[in-house]
Amino acid sequence: MERQKSYKYITLISVFFVAVLMISNIVSTKILDLWFFTFDWGTLLFPLSYIFGDILTEVYGYKQSRKIIWMGFGVLLLMAVTIMVVGRLPAAQDRAFQQDYQNILWLTPRIVFASLIAYFAWEFSNSYILAKLKIRMQGKKLRIRTIWSTIVGEFLDTSIFIIIAFYGVFTNDVLLAIMISNYIFKVGIEVIFTPLTYLIVNRLKKSEHEDYYDYKTNFNPLKIE
Repeated sequence: MERQKSYKYITLISVFFVAVLMISNIVSTKILDLWFFTFDWGTLLFPLSYIFGDILTEVYGYKQSRKIIWMGFGVLLLMAVTIMVVGRLPAAQDRAFQQDYQNILWLTPRIVFASLIAYFAWEFSNSYILAKLKIRMQGKKLRIRTIWSTIVGEFLDTSIFIIIAFYGVFTNDVLLAIMISNYIFKVGIEVIFTPLTYLIVNRLKKSEHEDYYDYKTNFNPLKIE
């Protein structure tokens, strides 16, 4: 029986990971034009979740990362259900902001639903590829491993999320512009922040005395243990 290790920083990283997921889903209701790009505001923050995901898998392994992925899923689902239920409940007669709530947050459950679907495709594919490449490359070339896992994961995440979240809300031309802008921006952020990812990963490995290789891991995303 495998002995469970105690880690100092995995809880802190998990909290920030889930916080980024929640905040980026809420602010995704606003669309921004910046230079040649058109994207939702969540795109500015969401790439950090990729960095946290890479750190979790690289240091602690796919098995630990899978638990935190499911934790994030549960929190997003709770947020979506809460927003929907509150939106359906009648407001007090002296409250004038019910329509504002609807206008701003009513799209959020759809965004969260889109995010949940894309979340599975992105996070598990990203973690799986990163863990498998770590074994194949014997723990070397982290830059290549993080970038390749991001290229695949971001493509799945961006295309699934944009179609489900915004189809029918914007024209097809705007949807395509958002999709391309999101993908380029997110992959670009991952590449730019790779040195920082290196630094954090190396320090965590030394501090936690952990550099996990998923040789015997069951990669079934539905298996939680």
